[in-house]
Amino acid sequence: MDVELRQLRCLVAIVEAGTFTDAAAELGLSQAQVSRTLAGLENALGVRLLRRTSRQVVPTAAGTRVLAHARRVLAEAEELVREATTGDSTLRIGHAWSALGRHTVAFQRRWERGLPEVRLQLVRTNSATGGLAEGACDLAVVRTEPDRRRFSGVVVGVERRYCAMATDDAWARRRFVRLSDLAERTVLLDRRAGSTTPQLWPDDRQPSFEDTADVDDWLTSVSSGRVVGITSEATLTQYRRSGVVFRPVRDAPPLPVRVIWWRDERPLHAGKVVDLLTELYRR
Repeated sequence: MDVELRQLRCLVAIVEAGTFTDAAAELGLSQAQVSRTLAGLENALGVRLLRRTSRQVVPTAAGTRVLAHARRVLAEAEELVREATTGDSTLRIGHAWSALGRHTVAFQRRWERGLPEVRLQLVRTNSATGGLAEGACDLAVVRTEPDRRRFSGVVVGVERRYCAMATDDAWARRRFVRLSDLAERTVLLDRRAGSTTPQLWPDDRQPSFEDTADVDDWLTSVSSGRVVGITSEATLTQYRRSGVVFRPVRDAPPLPVRVIWWRDERPLHAGKVVDLLTELYRR
């Protein structure tokens, strides 16, 4: 089945104009072209869409149903063209786990005040690029090293690492933990999108590892007391979970927070995002 936008546009024009003649004038076509275009749509769908009377053209039952869909499709097509040609009405910022941590709300509100004509949309995608490689966003906030052959980026700040544990864990009474302490524990990792990897520990002092693929599952497992997790400080503010507490990992290197985009396609407002986040993290 091959249905074309011009056919849907023709159907809508005929119904709204009331006659083939008026629709032809509106579309800049001849009446014969309008008739052939409608016939092509009816043949493609296998149903009759319009009924002609001596005074007007009215949709059949099938035509009424198709007409509603046609209007939606045409509206979406117009929105697609507008988005592609202007590129500044919506900015999608992807992230894998914790958005911008404690800066998330401040970033959203300051963006709204400074650039209200550009709608900001935060998109969580559990991937190493925060959804950028998957096409889910225009740029992404990540806490891992991107593939520099494919992506460009800027470090906007750093975050401390924390150990997540159950509230009744013996370590919950500590003020901090060290990486070496974790050699006796099981650490839960998100190897696809997480910022914690086995490389944090020397080969001869590594803890046991288990895998997860979602922040909610990670928190649920940690709250059971069977495993612990290492994460950025952003998780503390973005996800508060009953049964889980966080303690700083004193000797762990801080995490760089990057804004990244495709190397061959820098989004229009990337500079604005970088400047605002750099200011927030500096504070």
